[in-house]
Amino acid sequence: MRFSIGIPRVTVQRQMNLRTLQRARMTGPSKPSWTVLFLKGYALLAREIPDLRRAYVKFPRPQLYEYPVSVASVAHEREYDGERVVLLSTIKCPERSSVTELEALIQATRTRPILEIKEFRRALKIAHAPAPIRWLLMWLGLNIARKRAHYFGTFQLSVYSGLGAESLNPLTPLTTLLNYGPICEDGMVNVRIHYDHRVMDGANVARALERFEQILNNEIAGEITDLAQSGAFSEAMLPGAAL
Repeated sequence: MRFSIGIPRVTVQRQMNLRTLQRARMTGPSKPSWTVLFLKGYALLAREIPDLRRAYVKFPRPQLYEYPVSVASVAHEREYDGERVVLLSTIKCPERSSVTELEALIQATRTRPILEIKEFRRALKIAHAPAPIRWLLMWLGLNIARKRAHYFGTFQLSVYSGLGAESLNPLTPLTTLLNYGPICEDGMVNVRIHYDHRVMDGANVARALERFEQILNNEIAGEITDLAQSGAFSEAMLPGAAL
C-alpha cells in the first residue's frame, strides 16, 4: 500500500462477450478456473504488447525498463494464525505453460501449507522486520529493474468475482493490475486494466483490452477445447494431481 499510493494509476474498462470461451469451458468434465484462463490470456497479450512488460524504475536513475517475458503476481486469500490474509505468488512465463499446468500451480498454491511456499515465507519474514528495513527492502526490490520482476512480477491479477463482487480501485505497485467482475450466464463480464500512466496511455490500454477479448475467445477457448477432447484436463485435476 505504501508504494502503491504515489503511482498515477488510471483504469480502463471493457465489457466483454466471452460466450465462446464460456461454451468451451463447459465442454469437459472438469472446468478450468476463470482465474487460470484470464491469467494465460493476459500473458499471451503481454507477449504481443511490450507496454505490458514495461516498468518505471528509479535506480540508478528514473527510466522505463522492458522485460523480455512476463511474471504474473497472483493474489491468494489464505488463513494464517487464525486470520484471513492476502499473499502473493509469482509465476514466470505463464504464456509458455498450458492451462493444465497453470491450474495445477494455482491449486497447489491455494492448498499447500503456507510456510512451504517460498514467496509466502519471504513476505511473512519481511512483514516482521522493523518498518525502515521493510521500506528499504521494498524500495530496492521495486526500483532495481532486474530484481523487480523476480520478487514482485510484471503484472498482478486480483479478483473477487467468485464472491459475487468486484474491486473498482485496487492498488498495486506494478505497471498493470488485471481484474474482472462476476461472469454472467450469457458470457458478459466487465474486465479492467488498472495501469501506471507513466508507462502507458489509455488508448493503448483500450486497444489491448479489445485484443484480450479476441485472445480469450480464440486462443484460450481453442486450447481448453483441445484439452477436453484429449482428456488431459480431467486427468490433471484428479485428487493429488495438482500437487
